[in-house]
Amino acid sequence: MKKIPFVHFILSALVLAVLAVSPVDTFGAGEQGLQTAIAAQERHTDRLLAIPGVVGTAVGHGSVGRAAIFVFTKIPGIRGIPAMLDGLPVVARVTGEIFALHHCKGKHAGDPGCSEPPPPDEPSPDPTARWERPVPIGVSTGHPNITAGTIGARVTDGTDVYALSNNHVYALSNNATIGNVVLQPGVFDGGSNPADVIGTLSDFEQILFDGSDNFIDAAIALSSTSELSNATPPDGDGIPNSATTGPTLNAKVRKYGRTTGLTKAMVFAVNATVNVCYAADAELNCTHLAIFRNQIAVMGEGFSRGGDSGSLVSQEVGKGKNKTLKPIGLLFAGNGAQFTFINPIDRVLARFGVTIDGN
Repeated sequence: MKKIPFVHFILSALVLAVLAVSPVDTFGAGEQGLQTAIAAQERHTDRLLAIPGVVGTAVGHGSVGRAAIFVFTKIPGIRGIPAMLDGLPVVARVTGEIFALHHCKGKHAGDPGCSEPPPPDEPSPDPTARWERPVPIGVSTGHPNITAGTIGARVTDGTDVYALSNNHVYALSNNATIGNVVLQPGVFDGGSNPADVIGTLSDFEQILFDGSDNFIDAAIALSSTSELSNATPPDGDGIPNSATTGPTLNAKVRKYGRTTGLTKAMVFAVNATVNVCYAADAELNCTHLAIFRNQIAVMGEGFSRGGDSGSLVSQEVGKGKNKTLKPIGLLFAGNGAQFTFINPIDRVLARFGVTIDGN
């Protein structure tokens, strides 16, 4: 019998290995694989959202580290979700209903998006307190007619400085008027007008509740360096980086907010499309629903709660001595437990023509 040269044997084995690769394996975890997955996700998102109980879609890494399409659901066991789409695995994740994360009280205080965290084990700076001026970022704030949200960052257009937060924190979900005052702390935390005014509403992006696409929930309030600092309280990360970055799947992220202070999580998915509830009736049926596209999904138990809306989220970039934090988004929604959704920060800043007033 003629012997097969060893090198030919190795080459034959490699060819067989390539031929054995399944269609799913061709969509790797790299940029090309993710872009392919995003294209497939966008082709099918509207159909998936039409399935009762589905609240969103996104793209991330599946169980074997390959690109996958995520489908977010209110409860387990939603019927009609396919196992594959365009050769990609589909992974259902239970998020529950997604809420705008302003602080709530009264009949909706028990909503998942409104829940309060347990008290901290050790005393620390209180983000809900009234702070001496200039106030830090990451603490309680709001329009006089809402309960409380969070100051995300101090931003600047090169001439003036502004407090950055959500539309639903500073602009009453479209119902405020330019020039209305904003407070620190928010009224739920004892803030009052005029004693606690730190600025006036300057601009906001309208939230569309008619089924049209939304991309950011954001507003800015004209302030001053004497009223508003650009650093967190001492137990936070200090002054944010003025240079931003895009999200990286599985990267670590951090935020400082009114309710939960400094918390950490990871980027779970990108290009998320989610239905976000802004108000509900007495039976907790959503009455004001808005669809948001191109969002970032963050996963981490206790990363955010009601009142953390408006927090700036930063991602760890680099390693060792070169590791730094760069902002990636503005927190606005979640389920009050494991999943949080954030607007890409570059889109927010571009909308108002500002940059983060940081390092």
